Amino acid sequence: MQPSQQHEFAAFVASRSDSLIRLAYVLTNDQHAAEDLLQTALMKTAGHWRRIRGNPEAYVRKVMYHEQVGRWRSPRWGRERVVHAPPEQLVEDRTREVEDRLTLRQALRALPVRKRAVLVLRYYEDLPESEVAKIMGCSVGTVRSQTHQAVARLRELVGDHHILEA
Repeated sequence: MQPSQQHEFAAFVASRSDSLIRLAYVLTNDQHAAEDLLQTALMKTAGHWRRIRGNPEAYVRKVMYHEQVGRWRSPRWGRERVVHAPPEQLVEDRTREVEDRLTLRQALRALPVRKRAVLVLRYYEDLPESEVAKIMGCSVGTVRSQTHQAVARLRELVGDHHILEA
């Protein structure tokens, strides 16, 4: 989603969420389920925001209705299994991974477009240097130097984080 579309979507959510949560509550008859329903509908709406220009509220309402009907029809709807105590499972704390991803994402956005493109093509898409050079219309040497400079700049930007350690 483009930044202008993100702004439009955020403004829509801010202005219409009170009305939409009331509808969700009427559909679910439960505050928590209503919040889940609205969140699901807004997620689906955000994915199609470019197409929805005329009346986004009608689209969200329709998604909410269909989502709730699907929940009513589901054989699992309303059938929770009650247990005496939660299962004794240790869940690994992955907070550090999320923080690292956010830090890296922010650092990548700070790079110039060309350097960011080199890193994405080389390391995310796992393309060889020659293929990256063809795509970017430059020499293999330029790809190598841009990659080196981009990684060095990323290291400066992430600072104390261990993300870019070999």
